[in-house]
Amino acid sequence: MIHADLADPQDDWREQLWTRRLTEDTFEVACLPFFTYGICYLDVVTIDSNHLVNVLSKSGHRTLRVALVADYVDRDQVHELLHGKAVDAGLPCAWLQGTYLAVDLPSGADEAPFVDASEPLARAGALHWEIDS
Repeated sequence: MIHADLADPQDDWREQLWTRRLTEDTFEVACLPFFTYGICYLDVVTIDSNHLVNVLSKSGHRTLRVALVADYVDRDQVHELLHGKAVDAGLPCAWLQGTYLAVDLPSGADEAPFVDASEPLARAGALHWEIDS
């Protein structure tokens, strides 16, 4: 497990990332980052003396991230809808606390089903979403 910096270094906010060791000081990201920008599944990274991450090479994967609004009235239905989209597309996904969704979008994956489902929900105030590479 390594740590990715999430904010100004003085805040000390970090996300733990599961990895596979490739060499003594290089690792392949083996999880779907929820909060870390610029790091995706299968990217090759190294760590500095503080165990913070630096990207060496990109995998071509992207991460679709969704944050559900906690007090949205139909939140459970939105959760089920988005989970079903990932399952139907055969894309790996992970949920954090039932509120944050990360979906792996490998090279060539079609994000349209998620965008089509997420855009109206975002306008309705149910969620926030983005795609990171």
